[in-house]
Amino acid sequence: MESFRRKTPEELLYSIFKIQNGRLKVYIGAVSGSGKTYHMLREGHALKNQGIDVVACAVSTMRRPETVEQLQGLEKIPSIHWMKGAVEKKDLNLDELLKRNPEVVLVDGLAHRNRPEARFATRLEDIQYLLGRGISVIATVNVYELEGVTELAQKLTGIEAEATVPADTLELADEVRLIDVSPETVLKRMDEGNLLNLNLKDPGLLKRGNIGKLRELALRLMAEGVNESLEKYREKEGLVGPSGVAERILVSAQYHWNGSIHIRRGQQIAKRLGGDLRIVTLVNPRKPLSKESAQFKRSIEKLADKIGAEFEELPAPSRRRLPAALVRYATLNNVTRIVLGHSKQSFWQDFWKGSIAAGILKKTKNVDVYFVADRADYEGERVLPTKSSASLPVSDPYRRLSSEEIEQKIERIKRGKFKVYIGAAPGVGKTYMMLREGNDLLRKKIDVAIGLLETHGREETRAQVGNLPTVPRSKFNYKGAELEEMDVPAILRRNPEVVLIDELAHTNVPGSKNKKRYDDVLEVLEAGISVISTLNVQHLESLNDAVEQITGVRVRETVPDNILRLADEVELIDVAPNALQQRMREGKVYAMDKVTQALGNFFKTGNLIALRELALREIADDVDERLESWERSGSLRGPWRRESIFVCVTTSSNADRLIRRGFRIAYRLKAEWHVMYVHVGREINEEAGKRIQALQDLTGRLGGKYETQHAESFKQLSDVILAKAAEYHSTQMIVGQSARGFWQSLRRKSVVKTILRHGRHMDVLVVADYDPHIRIDND
Repeated sequence: MESFRRKTPEELLYSIFKIQNGRLKVYIGAVSGSGKTYHMLREGHALKNQGIDVVACAVSTMRRPETVEQLQGLEKIPSIHWMKGAVEKKDLNLDELLKRNPEVVLVDGLAHRNRPEARFATRLEDIQYLLGRGISVIATVNVYELEGVTELAQKLTGIEAEATVPADTLELADEVRLIDVSPETVLKRMDEGNLLNLNLKDPGLLKRGNIGKLRELALRLMAEGVNESLEKYREKEGLVGPSGVAERILVSAQYHWNGSIHIRRGQQIAKRLGGDLRIVTLVNPRKPLSKESAQFKRSIEKLADKIGAEFEELPAPSRRRLPAALVRYATLNNVTRIVLGHSKQSFWQDFWKGSIAAGILKKTKNVDVYFVADRADYEGERVLPTKSSASLPVSDPYRRLSSEEIEQKIERIKRGKFKVYIGAAPGVGKTYMMLREGNDLLRKKIDVAIGLLETHGREETRAQVGNLPTVPRSKFNYKGAELEEMDVPAILRRNPEVVLIDELAHTNVPGSKNKKRYDDVLEVLEAGISVISTLNVQHLESLNDAVEQITGVRVRETVPDNILRLADEVELIDVAPNALQQRMREGKVYAMDKVTQALGNFFKTGNLIALRELALREIADDVDERLESWERSGSLRGPWRRESIFVCVTTSSNADRLIRRGFRIAYRLKAEWHVMYVHVGREINEEAGKRIQALQDLTGRLGGKYETQHAESFKQLSDVILAKAAEYHSTQMIVGQSARGFWQSLRRKSVVKTILRHGRHMDVLVVADYDPHIRIDND
């Protein structure tokens, strides 16, 4: 175990250094006005209530009522005021702070630059000075003030930061927390006059599209940071293979003219899936490169550098050892998908020389294999298109709307507004924030009521109810027990402007009108009542497999992804795993008798890190989708090309996983998608019929089209599949990895191998079965 390993001298010195130093916590947001200072001051009050000595210095309230209210009751150390042109600035008063010597200092503006005669040039240096003297600091920063992000933010939005901090600043922090808000929330605060005196060089920051782009940058930056900590944790625990969260694409490219085509396709996949990209070429170390191969190598190295991908040469002494070398590299580097070209060998060439594709599929575990279409033979293409042929529809104010479009717009206007607070796990504060917003609306004379609230015994949450009225629950008798459920008819009769409904994924008690709470929410929205609700990321239907891979728990209560897409606003409540575990130990999440069990199971550090990253990436993708709907150039993930996704399933347990994977790929590519099961024979027994119905229901919930086809014999399976894929003009087929042994393969032709041989004009994704006990193959 790690706890028994002797620390190195360097680790001992670092541990002693950390004990003597103060702690640094950073609240990061997309823009000014996101609520960083509010949350920092709120934490200051919480620490003060615990008996910790807290002071505030150089805190900028911008005269925002909520922030001014939070500052009251905290001791303030006067800052040093000075003028920069016509603008007043505040510097930390280091002498007074050292003299006062508090345990914690709250300070705004991590990127602030001090007056010319100050002891240090920047606030970051001031903070490091305080940390070195054992004083902890909680500070705030905007994402566009981080060097590295600054340049990209300016390119995307035209916004220039007044001051910046080094790119590695967040690595100095013991804890970083993202304060996520939607553009609608920021713009609403501006309309209400709560975003005065913003110190910005560019008013473009107050455009919805720009706020959205900065929000996505903040989410993805946080996700990358969380991924680094997850990889370190997994390495320490001796875990290998993909974590189930982030995508990592590996392109196997040859020193050949099609090598760049495969790399470009890998780049498209990595961008659309929000993953990073690696490129490898396997060469015989005993055989020198030809002049032509050397030229292709230089070209690939140049392309890899241009697109920001890692490139590496791997030794492969023989053709038959190539699959093992590639799969081993993929496993060691947490690769989720290997991208390579279709084989051009005939059946007999594969038999005598060995099939690289078959070798990879046989050896790989937990890693999908993606075969890039060889369109040159079918369409005469030599270069894979990297720009989208599909463009977003341009809004034309003079075009007459169809009757269907008019009806859709009217329904949208009549429907209530829908907002969802989403978190990585229970206890992060979703319900707290929902109630806080409800009280804010109540103060603005908006009629708000609680439709359903689950406090789980949390005092902080119960205290937030305040003056909010509650619609009484309905009561049901079920098997001799009296159960309670949200009373939808009572809510409709009460007809508030806004209703707060907790736990969107909840399954209603038997006897309720609707089976799921999200169906209740849809009914309330259709009545013109706005809804604010809460959801944990593990309850999203398409993430069900990823969550099981991460936690080992199959989540039974799920919400179709399209319900989240219906939301007008989605905001993430972000909490660091250590902070959430501490809340658990204090009894603020579950009852004390359940804490030990929870910390040893679902709330283990590795699970919480992975779920946090999953939530950050999911909301970043949601932001990107909304950006694309707002403006043509909104997406940070680059263009897409027209795609048609064809998912081929059996009735095995892996079929659900293939359907979810098909949905997620189709959604990110904005593609139509079809699911097909081919049944051998005409008769379908009752058990198979139930399974087929379950597959059809899952496809329908996720928005796909399902059909069952028949084949007279197993030999016709691949022919039926390929014919139907051609009918749908499929550009990408998704199939499961074959688990049949050698003798079975001899008796019956492999469907996957046949598809790979005769479907070379399509991209084919072979989805691997998940094996939690993966080990490294040293062959």
